[in-house]
Amino acid sequence: MRPKILFIINSLAGGGAERVMAALLLHSEAYQDRYEMVLALLDDEPAAYDIPDWVTLHQLDCRGSLLQSILQLRALERSLSPAATLSFLTRANVANWASRIGTGKPWNISERVNTSAHLGKGLSGHLSRGLVRLSYRHATHIIAVSQGVADGLSDDFGVPRDVMSVIANPVDTVRIARQALEKFPAHPNEPYIIAMGRLVENKNFALLINAFAASSVAGKLIIIGDGPLRADLERQIVDLGLKDRVILPGFIQNPFPLLADAQIFVLPSNAEGFPNALVEAMSTGTAVIATNCRSGPSEILANKNDLSVEAMTLAEFGILVPCNNVDAMADSLRYLQDDGERKRFAQLALTRTKDYTPEKAAQRYWQVIEMNLQTA
Repeated sequence: MRPKILFIINSLAGGGAERVMAALLLHSEAYQDRYEMVLALLDDEPAAYDIPDWVTLHQLDCRGSLLQSILQLRALERSLSPAATLSFLTRANVANWASRIGTGKPWNISERVNTSAHLGKGLSGHLSRGLVRLSYRHATHIIAVSQGVADGLSDDFGVPRDVMSVIANPVDTVRIARQALEKFPAHPNEPYIIAMGRLVENKNFALLINAFAASSVAGKLIIIGDGPLRADLERQIVDLGLKDRVILPGFIQNPFPLLADAQIFVLPSNAEGFPNALVEAMSTGTAVIATNCRSGPSEILANKNDLSVEAMTLAEFGILVPCNNVDAMADSLRYLQDDGERKRFAQLALTRTKDYTPEKAAQRYWQVIEMNLQTA
């Protein structure tokens, strides 16, 4: 009998964590002879990513409820009796903890975001922080997607550093290069700057729109994604007189042709865990600008976690600017209008993505799983 390893995530609907889970399973083929792999999806939502045929799928129907996630996952684990578990995302991580209490078997979690910034404010945020503080410190092992995420868990939630390791998100550069060759029907016929992500407060696309207006650079700005702040951003665009120059096309299934032909990719976030969109844009050979937010951008672009940035800063693989600084962002947009500098940073960006292959990431995840099985 092969030991069962149970992977847990909210769903495989479109998103960075979901894409990474699918990639991890796809690149775990070398381990299928040693382990029986099982995937539990907590919510019954349309899947944006496929899983390989050697993974057994269990579809739960928790509808976003933490209580139902705990109850249904605990029932599933009792029937499966997995040797170890690995969960992604906060709700799945807390449910994983509650389901493993009293089993004596290893349970691992992967934290995908800067937890303090992600959990929000008010009563619900306070309760969520309490659950994270209560549960995470008891995990057998925690995989953080960046050193900044690990530092946040230690500093803000009291998680012991000796139970954490950092494994950056994988980026399938071969797949992205192939998809970048596809045609995009509404391809702009003039230079453009591009950004991508959920239209939510932490992504801070309002900063980018203001900086684009202040920079006076030519061409268009395209922001790919959808979310609750769409109407607010549309009003901002109209107020700045940019209705014909800033485009919000919504979610695009294959954004890589647009990324590959953009002049610049910009990440204007207030907080990240590991910014998948940033590395994906870099893998298309596009020069990048990012805010020096907590966590991830400085680790990717400067190989440093604690870099202090007070103005536009030319880092090793891209440009970093302070958070919420319109002037510095506008300076960076103007700086990369120089063809030579833009091409130089585009090549540096492409070089950096070789450190984030799915094969390397999957191998490191399995090293953690196997280490904990041996010490259980």
